[in-house]
Formats: sequence, structure tokens, C-alpha cells
Amino acid sequence: MKNNNPFLFFHPAGWPFIAAFIGVTALFALIGKTMFFIGIILTTWCFYFFRDPARTTPTRAGLVVSPADGKVVLIQDVVPDAEFGLGDAPRTRVSVFLNVFDVHVNRIPAEGIVTARRYRAGKFVNASLDKASTDNERMGITLKLTGDHPKAGELIGVVQIAGLIARRILCDAQEGQSYQTGARFGIIRFGSRTDIYLPHGVKPLVAIGQYMIGGETVIADFAANEPQRLGEVRA
Repeated sequence: MKNNNPFLFFHPAGWPFIAAFIGVTALFALIGKTMFFIGIILTTWCFYFFRDPARTTPTRAGLVVSPADGKVVLIQDVVPDAEFGLGDAPRTRVSVFLNVFDVHVNRIPAEGIVTARRYRAGKFVNASLDKASTDNERMGITLKLTGDHPKAGELIGVVQIAGLIARRILCDAQEGQSYQTGARFGIIRFGSRTDIYLPHGVKPLVAIGQYMIGGETVIADFAANEPQRLGEVRA
């Protein structure tokens, strides 16, 4: 059934900001037309930023989807921080950078049960930089994979990272909760990054520079045997 409730087109975390922007715009209207016009633009952007569209998630077991909209900026083999409980062996980490015009609602990359949730305060450097994964404020969740595929029972990590402008990470996922692939689990306000740590031996099926659609774009396939994909910009 089609959803006709306009309030559900936006994430609930956005309504206080939207209300504030509308109030400021009303004050700007008392100052003059130019300020009112600026207020209209900013309010429109605020509505746009907090949009929360439905997504069509592929449901075949073993597929890993992007946890966020945005551009892949890094693909690296790194040892995850001990706090995530992912072991001390290197894993492939895919980093997706979200600019202020991307949808900022985060989605679960693969079906599983939350086994850990770890918050750490930090800096707010540009989220597109490599050091953002270790230096910036972040919230990480660890999932024990479920489903009928070769990696069932193994762990995967997803980290919400604050950026240069973002100052607030919201994570609804709690330890013990079960999630389907593509389910919403949080939002990062105003520009950020999301990292995903793949299970050992799993290669990403995306390339640096590729644009992701959260909950839809397939990042990896537990049943695939192909090597990591490369890409190039073509006009």
C-alpha cells in the first residue's frame, strides 16, 4: 500500500531542526525579502537533508548492502579496533562518505544479531580523510551474521562516524536485537561517514569513487569468488 503520510517521509530526528528553521525563516521575513528568501532556501535544505525514503533491498541470503548513501572513498585492509570485538586479524574496510546532500539514515548491511555497541568521543575532522576512522567521534555496532550462507555465525562491523559539520550520531541498535538486511538503525546529522568491516576473506564488489545507495547497493556477496573490483571514471 502506498504511504500517504507526509510525516513519514522524514526521519523523526529532523523535526526539531525543521521547526527551528521554519521559526528562523519567520523572523527573517520581518527583516526583509532577501533574508526571508535565504530562510526559505535553508528550510528547504533542512527538509531535504532529513528525508527518509523507502528502499528496495535485495533479499537473497549472503548479500551485503551499503549501510549509507554516499561515495566510496577508501577500501583498505586494516586491523579493527579491539573495542569492536572483531579480532586482531586484518579485515577489508569499505568507507562511504556522505555529503550534506545525501540521505543520512543508516541501514543494516546484512542480516544479523547485534552483539556489541560501542561509542567513543573524538574529533570532527573531514570525514573523507583516512584518519576519520580512528580520530573522529563514532558509534560502532558488531553483528553476528545469520541466514543461509557461508558466513553465517561470523561477525561484521558497522561504524557511524561524525564529520567536519556533523556533531550528533543517533543509533537505535541495541545489543541482542535482530535485524534484517536494509533495516534502518540510525542517522548522522550534517555530513559524515560510515565504515563497514567485512568478514575475513570477503572481497568488496564496489570500487573507490562509486556512489552507494544505502540499503540497495550490493557491497559484497558471501557466495562470490571474484577478486576485489577496480573502477575508473569514464565521461
